[in-house]
Amino acid sequence: MSTKSPSLVMLRRNFKHIARNPTSVFNAVLMPVVLMLMFVYVFGDAFDVGVDYVDYVTPGLMLLAVCYGLGATATAVNSDMTKGIINRFKVMDVSRGAVLTGHVVASVLTNLIAIAALVGVAFLLGFNPAAGLLDWLGVIGVVVLLGFAAGWLTVALGLAAKSPETAGIAAVPLVMLPFFSSAIVPAEKMGPGIRQFAEYQPFTPVIETVRGLLDSAPSSGDAIAAVAWCVGIALVGYLWARSTFTKRA
Repeated sequence: MSTKSPSLVMLRRNFKHIARNPTSVFNAVLMPVVLMLMFVYVFGDAFDVGVDYVDYVTPGLMLLAVCYGLGATATAVNSDMTKGIINRFKVMDVSRGAVLTGHVVASVLTNLIAIAALVGVAFLLGFNPAAGLLDWLGVIGVVVLLGFAAGWLTVALGLAAKSPETAGIAAVPLVMLPFFSSAIVPAEKMGPGIRQFAEYQPFTPVIETVRGLLDSAPSSGDAIAAVAWCVGIALVGYLWARSTFTKRA
C-alpha cells in the first residue's frame, strides 16, 4: 500500500473512473449547462417570476447540478460491492470509512466543478447576483452540505441495490425531486397538491436559502430548515451505508 492516506487514494481512484466515463462527465457537468440554456432560452419568457429568469433559475439549477451525477456514484459504489473490489480492499487493510468516504468526497468535488461551469454560463447569459463575498461563501457552504448529504444517501442506495443497473435507477428520485420544488418556478404558482409538496420537500428550503444568499437577503427560516434537512439526510445516509456495508462486505 502507498504511504498516502487511504481516503486520498480512494478519492484519486474514483476521479479516474469518473474521467474515463464520458456519460458520467456529461450527466454531472454538461447536462446542467444544457438545462440552463434550455430553460433560459426556450422557456424563460413563459415564466413570470418577478425578476430576470436567469437570476431566478440559476440557484435552482445549481442544486439540480448536485443531483445529476448521483446515478454514476450509486452505480460505482454497487459495482465495487458486487464485483468483489471492496473485499480486495479489506484484504489490503483499507478501512470501510475510506472506501465509502472516497465516493462521497469525489461526488462533492464533481458537484463543485459542475456548479462552477453552470455559474460561468449563467454569467454569460446575464446572471447578476447581488451577493457579496460572505454571501458567496454561504452559497458554497450550502452546496457542499447538500452534496455531502446527497452523497451519503446515494452511497447507501448503491450499497443496498442488487446490481449496478438497479443502483442507477434507485438514484432517479433524487434527480427528479428538485423539479418538484421551487427550482424552476415559485411553489405558489403550482397547482393544489404539488404546491404543498414543493413547499415541504427538502430541496425547496435549500434552494430558497441559496437564492436568498445570491440576492444578499437570506431568510433565517429557510436556512435553518435547509441545514436541518441536510444534516438529517446525511445522518440517515451515513448510518444506512455503514450498516449495509457491514452486512454485505
